[in-house]
Amino acid sequence: MARPIPLFEGLAILAIASAAGAQQPAGAEVKPVKIGIVTFLSGAAAGPFGVPARNGAELLVEAINAGSLPPPYATKGFGGAPLSLAFIDEAGGTTKQVSEYRDLVQRQNVDVVVGYISSGDCLAVAPVAEELKKLTVLFDCGSPRIFEDASYQYVFRTDAHAAMDSVGAALYVTELKPGLKKIAGINQNYAWGQDSWNDFESAIKALKPAVETTTSQMPKLLSGQYGAEISALLSGDPDVVHSSFWDGDLEAFVLQAAPRGVFAKSTVILTAGETAMARLGAQIPDGTVIGARGPHGVYAPDNQLNRWLRKAFFDRYGVAATYPAYHMAQALLGLKTAYEKAGSGAGQEKVIAALEGSSFETPSGTIRMALAKGHQAIEETVYGTTKTVKGQVTVVNVKRYPAEVVNPPEGMKTQDWIKASLKRTK
Repeated sequence: MARPIPLFEGLAILAIASAAGAQQPAGAEVKPVKIGIVTFLSGAAAGPFGVPARNGAELLVEAINAGSLPPPYATKGFGGAPLSLAFIDEAGGTTKQVSEYRDLVQRQNVDVVVGYISSGDCLAVAPVAEELKKLTVLFDCGSPRIFEDASYQYVFRTDAHAAMDSVGAALYVTELKPGLKKIAGINQNYAWGQDSWNDFESAIKALKPAVETTTSQMPKLLSGQYGAEISALLSGDPDVVHSSFWDGDLEAFVLQAAPRGVFAKSTVILTAGETAMARLGAQIPDGTVIGARGPHGVYAPDNQLNRWLRKAFFDRYGVAATYPAYHMAQALLGLKTAYEKAGSGAGQEKVIAALEGSSFETPSGTIRMALAKGHQAIEETVYGTTKTVKGQVTVVNVKRYPAEVVNPPEGMKTQDWIKASLKRTK
């Protein structure tokens, strides 16, 4: 059994010492790069999402400072500059996060902010980052609205947005169930859940126009109890149930819906379900379709960086690295690439120019900053179906969808792309 991971309330500061600074030539003082990391450290989202992301940040930054990552990241620091981290708890809502962001920038004087799991927090913080002119990397949130409804100079996102998850899910289930007639959804009632469902439903109907939607349930974020919603799902007898639930809501839904027969009567697709595999294990019914918000965790490719992350994370924390840790790695490795391309001692504007439109290697493969004028990443996505083998949950029937198939092209909004072009990308 995995050992418990302690959770932290409020602000926690971590300064990671580095030999990178100590080994500079005499008189050549190198200013550390101070990174504000924002992730859930308390509440229902902490255990499955926030803490793995925090652990990934600690692990990556220690290795970056030591110069112990595999190539192409074997050099110390960001262009030789050591890194220090300031952690902020994402719990508390958007108003609190805007205040915390201002504190990081104006009082703690961080050089860059990496953060945000909740799409609501990303939408609230992005305009403030632009106001304060501070380089900010969104590492996990998924709403397409961030860059489809606005344009930013100082804000980047190094993971793909919800279109990837929803379109990939639609492609997978229409291949899995060619006779698909009815779908239903249960998603959280805020930007991420709304966008995920809208894109999935639109993609399904672009691929199979005759498919009927029996119900779309939208409970409040962190509701925790889903009795009425489960009854509504069952009453419509759908072939497929879509859910983009994450955090404690995801685990609560599985534990409540499985005994009532939802997973037996319908194929359930959990687009963010990979985090539950380690925590719930065989309690996830066989035949559940699982996503990891990209090629992460069990779906990550067999490359040197992924082999390092899997071993180092398990050795350090006693649990497998899940996709929040992979997303954190993408943000930090993207920044390392940009800082080193910009050159030692380069200012923020040169780092921003280096990150725009870049591509870089990660444990999940190559990430390309291809959308939103080079500020939004694209990547492939992967889905598989659960099967319990000797008491361990595994995935079978794994299918990969290239980035260009599951992400809109530059300059086109997700909904417009789905309605105009998805039939041609099957």
